[in-house]
Amino acid sequence: MAANECNIRVVARFRPLNKSEKCAGSESVVTFPTDKDDTILIKGRSYIVDKVFRSNATQEEVYNETAKEIVKDVLSGYNGTIFAYGQTSSGKTHTMEGVMGSSAQQGIIPRIVQDIFNHRCTLDANFPFQIKISYFEIYRDTIRDLLDVSKTNLAIHEHTKCPPYVQGVTERFVSSPDEILKIMNEGKNNRHIAVTNMNEHSSRSHSVFLIHVQQENANNGKKLTGKLYLVDLAGSENVSRTGAEGQVLDEAKSINKSLSALGNVISALTGKKKSHIPYRSSKLTHILKESLGGNARTTIILCCSPASYNESETKSTLEFGKRAKKIKNQVIVNEGLTAEESKRRWEKEREKVARLIGQLSRIKMELERWRRGETVTKDEQINLLESDDTLSTTQSTMSLSTVASSALSPTTSVVSTVAAGNPLDGPDLRSSVNVDEWEKERSTLYQQLDEKNDEINNLAQTLERLKSQTVEQDIFSQARKDNENLQVEVNRLQQESESAKEEVKEVLQALEKLAVNYDQKTQEVETKSKENEILVQELDTKLTSLNSIRKELEEEKRTSKQTQDSLNEILVKLRAQECVTGSTSDVQKVLSQQMEQVSKQHQKQLTTLRDKIRTKESQTKILKESVSLYDLFSKMKQAYIDKKIPAPYPAGSLASPPSPSTIKKRSKPKPKENKDDSEFEQQIKKRNSINCFI
Repeated sequence: MAANECNIRVVARFRPLNKSEKCAGSESVVTFPTDKDDTILIKGRSYIVDKVFRSNATQEEVYNETAKEIVKDVLSGYNGTIFAYGQTSSGKTHTMEGVMGSSAQQGIIPRIVQDIFNHRCTLDANFPFQIKISYFEIYRDTIRDLLDVSKTNLAIHEHTKCPPYVQGVTERFVSSPDEILKIMNEGKNNRHIAVTNMNEHSSRSHSVFLIHVQQENANNGKKLTGKLYLVDLAGSENVSRTGAEGQVLDEAKSINKSLSALGNVISALTGKKKSHIPYRSSKLTHILKESLGGNARTTIILCCSPASYNESETKSTLEFGKRAKKIKNQVIVNEGLTAEESKRRWEKEREKVARLIGQLSRIKMELERWRRGETVTKDEQINLLESDDTLSTTQSTMSLSTVASSALSPTTSVVSTVAAGNPLDGPDLRSSVNVDEWEKERSTLYQQLDEKNDEINNLAQTLERLKSQTVEQDIFSQARKDNENLQVEVNRLQQESESAKEEVKEVLQALEKLAVNYDQKTQEVETKSKENEILVQELDTKLTSLNSIRKELEEEKRTSKQTQDSLNEILVKLRAQECVTGSTSDVQKVLSQQMEQVSKQHQKQLTTLRDKIRTKESQTKILKESVSLYDLFSKMKQAYIDKKIPAPYPAGSLASPPSPSTIKKRSKPKPKENKDDSEFEQQIKKRNSINCFI
């Protein structure tokens, strides 16, 4: 089937200015002519592509212009490729994937999936339809399966009749759009991303989403196969702008290297001189071999930023598209036979071969008769028209006599045959033999190359295993060192534990003694408490009697004062009568004597009352001291209670002992407590003396 020539289609899409560009004061440097939809102007310089999408273009518009026709071609048996190219943060992933589940914001891939299944619904039962999905990424020039992360560093194989393919990649059959979207989300979660100054979710790898569609026509036995490569390239980066360092810097270098290899392939394809195409310089260009100058309808979406800050990157992207637009692909329908049709034709060919073998045996018999000099009548001669499936009519009508003469004089027959212009003449035969040898050699070289790729892949996997083993050995040795250190620490802790046990035993013994002393002190305190209660009762009684005595004393004072006042009145009267009577002096003497007697009696009474008051005051003082002693005892009792000393443990028992620090704190007697004990004993002695006095 003849191949159709077509150019790679290049479109450009510009996103709006983002927040960071607006905050940085960047302005749009891109203008678009109003009468053209394929021209871009940047500071007077024009770039022409097949279609330009401005910042207000919708996802549906982009899909209809870039992918819809390719989907129809894939469903017709052609191969197709759509990939987004541009700097990081230019909207490539948004264009290819968009927002899953949103009818307005979903990207190209979800819309392609929906169109494929819509086409499937229009087919009848005579057209079996199968869809296989593969999803992998090219990370640092190694292929990693995104649907099975255990498959790393996969190899690319290629031979004469088969374009490049990834060997061992996971292929999943799907039957609904939801299954494909689920697979996409699974792969996206396994993809390498990182945070850079340009993008918070910058893709660090090139992802390839492969949709393999296979249709069969049971009526004519034909089979159509179409492959659609959907590629989301990692962004080309200016390392100084992204602020990458460490692993992110190495990833950026690998990304730029693979994109540079892609540019070299495009330059070689569009150059005036035909030269070697370096497809194998990177895994990305190798897997896109059919998409760039091969058997595929390809569309490149240039994702650009209009900001002045990214002017140089935008120009570089448009220059890339300008060169890619010149590439011509040779597309052909991938048509084959179904398994049933292939089997039917094989059976037919097998029958034909059996018939030809029978004819050949009869020809050999006839040839032997000619060699023996026998004549074969025309009716007995075999007509070779029956084998016109393999030979032309003129060749098949060659008479058997010519065959016989050639058998009698082989040299003459060969010369005559060459002179007659037989299509199987010498030069053509030699050229066909040379072509066959070249094809065999080429196939052998491809096979050797695949074997080398397998060997490299195996060595890489072995290296990964050795690295993991080395890491495990390092971890094991470090764990062993840690174990030894821990063992030393455990031994030290055991020694400390033994010494702590001895200390605990000593502390427990001291605690038992303290507990015994505590019980004794508690009993003494209870006894003293009872005695103090009795003293308090006696004190209350004494205070009551003292109050009554004070009242009597006050009464005596009032009586004595009244008597003194009455005596003074009598004395005044007597002095008044002294002038009247003549014997005043005698009366005065008598009265003086009486006054002296009364005064003496009064003095005696006052002395007696003073003695009683002093006695009562001393008793009151003693009672106050007893009250203070009782208060002191109450405080000491409360102090003993606040110590919270636990009940003593049985001798030799270590079950649930208190912590050594607590025991040590409790076991150390405080000087204040000793002072309280001595004061307590002094107060007891003093109280005993008071009791004796009372």
